[in-house]
Amino acid sequence: MHILTIVLQSWLLFSMAFFGGSKLAGAAHQVELFDSIKLPQWFRVITGYVQIIGCVGLIIGYWYPEIAAWAAIMIGIKMLFALLSHLRVKHAIGKMIPALLNLVISIAVVILYADELSYLFG
Repeated sequence: MHILTIVLQSWLLFSMAFFGGSKLAGAAHQVELFDSIKLPQWFRVITGYVQIIGCVGLIIGYWYPEIAAWAAIMIGIKMLFALLSHLRVKHAIGKMIPALLNLVISIAVVILYADELSYLFG
C-alpha cells in the first residue's frame, strides 16, 4: 500500500472518529452547529453514526482496500451534503473548511483506490 494512501486514509479515519464521536457525545459545538444549519438534533446522531460506520470501513480497508474505497465514497457524499448545508445557511468559509477538506481527502482516497473499483467500469 502506498504511503500517501495510508496517510490520507488515516487522516480521514481520525477526522471522522473525532467529529462523529463528538456528534454522538452531544458536544456543545456540534449541538450549536446543527441548530445553526437548521437541522434537528436526531439528525446529528444519525450523522455521527454514519461517520463512525465510515471509520469502521476505513479500518477494515487497511486489509481490504475495496472497503476503504466504498467507505471514502460514503464519507465523501456525507461531506458534500455537509458543505451544501453550510452553504444553504450562508456560513462563513471558516466553518466550511473541515467539510471541504474531508471531501477533498475522501475523493483522493477513492482515486488512489480506483484499481480496487475497476470492476465497476468494465
